[in-house]
Amino acid sequence: MTEKIITIANRAGIHARPAAIIVQVTKNFKSNIYFQKGNNRINAKSIMGIITLGAAYGTEIKIIADGEDEEAVIDSLVRLFESKFEEE
Repeated sequence: MTEKIITIANRAGIHARPAAIIVQVTKNFKSNIYFQKGNNRINAKSIMGIITLGAAYGTEIKIIADGEDEEAVIDSLVRLFESKFEEE
């Protein structure tokens, strides 16, 4: 299992468009992928789960991946979050 804590850097936070991009990225990986905010853990392959997480600007979330390509999925998601979903 691999974990990484990231901070939401785009001003709009995680809304429908970034959630859809996240799902497009994660569906290509075999690992189980989760986002955790506080005690709330959701499946990162679920658009509704991502939206209901309520990750606003400045929020820290933990990315958790478990499986054969866990490090690759973490790297892909970190790059995606760091790019601010190309919104800014």
